Amino acid sequence: MHDANSQGRWRRTDLLEQSLCRRVNRACRVPTVRRLFTLVSRLGDGSFWYLLMLAFATSSPHGAQVAAQMAVTGLLALLVYRQLKQRLVRERPYVFHADIEPGAAALDRYSFPSGHTLHAVAFTLVATAHVPLLWLILGPFTLLVAASRVVLGLHYPTDVAAGALIGATLAGTCLAILPT
Repeated sequence: MHDANSQGRWRRTDLLEQSLCRRVNRACRVPTVRRLFTLVSRLGDGSFWYLLMLAFATSSPHGAQVAAQMAVTGLLALLVYRQLKQRLVRERPYVFHADIEPGAAALDRYSFPSGHTLHAVAFTLVATAHVPLLWLILGPFTLLVAASRVVLGLHYPTDVAAGALIGATLAGTCLAILPT
């Protein structure tokens, strides 16, 4: 799992992203900013998405199918991101860079990819495929979840970008193959 080549590749990438991470993480020193991004991050842990699935499930018979499609997408996303984190073993920014302060507790050890971003993008794409007006709420929320991961010092920008790409791919796949 932990090979020197993998660690070396991540270390080079980490060095390229250090400066940006440090600058963005300084926002955590502003209490209001820290509270906002901590709240967004906590909602992105799952509670916001579970409430959205419940709202779909109780709204109509078709809503129950959408909720089921979101649940399957979420489970698939969980399996994929856990496997990637265990195999790619990229340490979080605050682990390597003492001047990056973790603004919230990490849910697991490794950084790549961002599971919060992966799930936010996947759920947003599935939900808005059925109710396009939800973009008005879910689009900004998803962007805030993604930004929170870097602001809070928990992820590098490439972790977030990879999470978004994987989430979009999983959502597209599930929308294409799961009936609603």
